[in-house]
Amino acid sequence: MDTASIVILDFGSQYTQLIARRIREQNVFSVVLPCTASIAEIQAQKPIGLILSGGPCSVYDSDAPPADAKILDLGLPTLGICYGLQFITHHLGGKVRSAPKREYGHAEVSVVDKDLPLFADIPADLSVWMSHGDEAIDLPPGFHLTAKTSNAVAGIANPEKKIWAVQFHPEVHHTKQGTALLRNFLFKLCKAAPDWTPQHFIESTVAAIREKVGDGHAICALSGGVDSSVAAVLVHRAIGDRLTCVFVDNGVLRKNEFFKVQENLRAKLGLNLVAVDASGRFLSKLAGVTDPETKRKIIGREFIEVFDDEAHRILEQSGNLNSEVAWLVQGTLYPDVIESSSVKGPSQTIKSHHNVGGLPETMKLKLIEPLRDLFKDEVRRIGRDLQMPADILERQPFPGPGLAVRILGEITPERVALLQEADDIVVTEIKNAGLYQQIWQSFAVLLPVKSVGVMGDQRTYAYTCAVRAVHSEDGMTADWVPLPYEVLKTISSRIVNEIPGINRVVYDITSKPPGTIEWE
Repeated sequence: MDTASIVILDFGSQYTQLIARRIREQNVFSVVLPCTASIAEIQAQKPIGLILSGGPCSVYDSDAPPADAKILDLGLPTLGICYGLQFITHHLGGKVRSAPKREYGHAEVSVVDKDLPLFADIPADLSVWMSHGDEAIDLPPGFHLTAKTSNAVAGIANPEKKIWAVQFHPEVHHTKQGTALLRNFLFKLCKAAPDWTPQHFIESTVAAIREKVGDGHAICALSGGVDSSVAAVLVHRAIGDRLTCVFVDNGVLRKNEFFKVQENLRAKLGLNLVAVDASGRFLSKLAGVTDPETKRKIIGREFIEVFDDEAHRILEQSGNLNSEVAWLVQGTLYPDVIESSSVKGPSQTIKSHHNVGGLPETMKLKLIEPLRDLFKDEVRRIGRDLQMPADILERQPFPGPGLAVRILGEITPERVALLQEADDIVVTEIKNAGLYQQIWQSFAVLLPVKSVGVMGDQRTYAYTCAVRAVHSEDGMTADWVPLPYEVLKTISSRIVNEIPGINRVVYDITSKPPGTIEWE
């Protein structure tokens, strides 16, 4: 990439890639590097600015990320965020300690230096998102206070050294003026030019895939959702008919999904699609399993084995046994990656995703994941640039492990059938209310809880179904949706009246954090 960039050093925050995404929204190119990157690696990116992310560690701990403090001497406009502020304070002669009163969630910040370009056109009183247990108590020489809460330092600066830092997270949606602050950093302090667009991503990604695959073949794990469909179109643009898309019925798809997806994608995307019914194979391996991590890993392993088998079959049918189906294309997104494993910094693992943490350590196929640094809304924008149909791009997210992570406890054919019916009712009524495209995700969850009910003057003892609907921009944070009572009433009434085996419906009003969007 020849474009000048903003380099983000990842100290392990769950929100690191969200910083990159906010910058790309301003049509400025950004790249995430591990905090351990050398000065040479940083300079190779032609940086015009540097951002130090948050992180889960304490700067004074022996196991603090081993970043080179010389990054603060590069003379680049530098913005520290959360842990980044503490890193700057600690390494430039200030003092950081464990805070007597921690700050998590919403907080009110007062800007005390409105003359700084970083706070230009931003109100003096800010509603922000905090997530820290340490605080700066002595500022480094040459630094002054720029913002504060009632409890702690919230901002510091040394304009002569071109270093600014905030204790809160401007990249998170809950910080109302966060984007404005980042824009000030980009355009007033780094003098960035808004000349990077999704079209740049498409062109560079297609070229990289073409070079990587060469004359080889690839198969794509196609689910019919936004992510895998956009990934498939990108790879198809790069290598054409040498891509075969494989859609697997893993036994935990939505109602009639196996047939709907085949019909939709063959007609609208013109992809070479092979459908494989492996439902019995998956369900037999999942029988008796209740641990959510084990479920995800089983599904990941089975997917890879199915794709290995399909790759061999493709070669046999083509008659070209000298060729090699070496590549597996997946629609992995960054929220999957960052929650599954530490990829670019010492971030905390939240859960394994079947197409990331659930993959076996040894597998025959090599991965192509063209979207793994992107968020859902960015993928949709790229899909629009690829001129893909709106009804494919506007589908709500559906987890790779399917209904397996929405059935708590053991997965059985009977319980899958119950949830398929309940989920179909939820989605249908959300669409009937005109809310489907306004909501990030809406679905049903089958709980391993039975309760007593009464229907037709008779006692029932049946399962409980939870309904979940959330608003989100990117899947990293989410707020529960206050669905209209009439919609909830209709959903509940239909589920308990139309599905024998479910006699109680509850509504999940948990945000992320502290919960996750999916229940497992």
